[in-house]
Amino acid sequence: MRSATPKVLHALGGRSMLGHAMAAARELDPAQLAVVVRHERELVAAAARKLDPAALVVDQDEVPGTGRAVQCALDALDIKAHAGRAAQLVHDDAVDDELHVDHANGGDHPLGDGLDGAVVVLAGDIPLLDGATLGELLAAHHADGNAVTILTTEVADATGYGRIVREEGTGDVLAIVEHKDASDAQREIREINSSVYVFDAAVLRRGLGGLGTDNAQGEVYLTDVVASARAEGGAVRALLSDDPMLVEGVNDRVALATLGAELNRRVLEGWMRAGVTVVDPATTWVDVDVELAEDVTLLPGTQLQGATTVATGATVGPDTTLRDVEVGAGASVVRTHGSLAVIGDGASVGPFAYLRPNTVLGANGKIGTFVEVKNSDIGAGSKVPHLSYVGDTTIGEQSNIGAASVTVNYDGVAKHRTVIGSFARTGADNMFVAPVTVGDGAYTAAGSVIVKDVPAGSLGVARAQQRNVDGWVERRWPDTPSAQAAAAARTEEAASPTPLGRQAQRQLAEHNSLTGAVPTVPPAGAQAPGSGSENRTDDSSAADTEGNTQR
Repeated sequence: MRSATPKVLHALGGRSMLGHAMAAARELDPAQLAVVVRHERELVAAAARKLDPAALVVDQDEVPGTGRAVQCALDALDIKAHAGRAAQLVHDDAVDDELHVDHANGGDHPLGDGLDGAVVVLAGDIPLLDGATLGELLAAHHADGNAVTILTTEVADATGYGRIVREEGTGDVLAIVEHKDASDAQREIREINSSVYVFDAAVLRRGLGGLGTDNAQGEVYLTDVVASARAEGGAVRALLSDDPMLVEGVNDRVALATLGAELNRRVLEGWMRAGVTVVDPATTWVDVDVELAEDVTLLPGTQLQGATTVATGATVGPDTTLRDVEVGAGASVVRTHGSLAVIGDGASVGPFAYLRPNTVLGANGKIGTFVEVKNSDIGAGSKVPHLSYVGDTTIGEQSNIGAASVTVNYDGVAKHRTVIGSFARTGADNMFVAPVTVGDGAYTAAGSVIVKDVPAGSLGVARAQQRNVDGWVERRWPDTPSAQAAAAARTEEAASPTPLGRQAQRQLAEHNSLTGAVPTVPPAGAQAPGSGSENRTDDSSAADTEGNTQR
């Protein structure tokens, strides 16, 4: 693989090759699952224990070969079987003189030989192998009473694979011959060994005891057990799979990509047959652990990874990547990147949204364009429509967060939380400096920096009064297009028979056309009612003075 990562830990379909092998094995509900490690043993062992804490991790010594790997595993399983039986004997208070049998004189081990029954062996680099195929192999083994049952397939080019040599007439397996040890005639055989077997435990134990390294590779071959089983008179048969991809191995990144694409094709086909619409399978990738309901629609460029779930009627995509995200029924998620988030029923997300871990959007809520959310709960029906950052925040129900708002959650040392109540309306370009609370039904004015709590039903305003500096452009940037436009406007205003500006004149004309009235125009220099030093005391006038909130 030319990689610092051990081969079996390379992933496809959201799961390592080791994970695929262990998942397939677990579908058989085995009495014990053993994983043999050798190359990069610490990394592989840690991964195996994380995937299945109950798995028995077995360390292969420096003797190479598949036979040696299985021998180490069987020894460990035998020891565990002996320990279990000894514990049972102690529990039953049945330990007696039988425990002192003289093995040197040929006596039987009081605890038995160890593991008994069927032993299934599979390689860690055949990721498309599934539990159903293993189940068929095991069923055939029991039905025929075989000593060994081998899973095989036929390929157009068998170069590099072990060949299945069959007995004429019966079709039983005479031997498995590795490519480097095969004769020219044997290399013409297209049926190959998949490295997947079922052995009778006693047959396997005896066969492994007689293995050597007399071969081109200098390894202990597991395939030599086939010859020993036949020598004992046991039945060795093969189950031929008509799907070569199921047992295709991975030895480089080209094969990893090829099998990854094939796995994805099979996953998508399964979901489409289950009632999911996949508009463009060529650009849609769904991991094996993803769960989709009927009538889900996946648009082009969608990637669903990890433990993502999508409920019925939801639409995801285009150009969306979700990892470990829960999408509710009827929700829409467009051009969004998200991880470890929950999107409620009927909610809308995107386009160009970023959902970071612990984001929870309630039913019928909205996270809109260029919005980033992290570690926040947004209540049912609440909206963060555009150009905002919401971090470490709780928002109640049916609230609206104005454009270009930021919850300022980090003081350089610690994170703090912002709380915005239900039915609140916050203005555009607001900064909420946490910790801070905006109560239920409260408003905040546009352009405010909210550093103190806003009580329920109150208007929070935190900004300086506007000041206009007359003639600044013409003085600061004379002879520019802006200065020339300003000068022309001043000339036009001076020549106008009314002190009203152009916008006011247009509004006056519209008013006249609608009402037929001819309102009195104040003479030049006159003071308009309600302006100047006239005192204002009512709340509505104060709110108007401070500016409109976000609508």
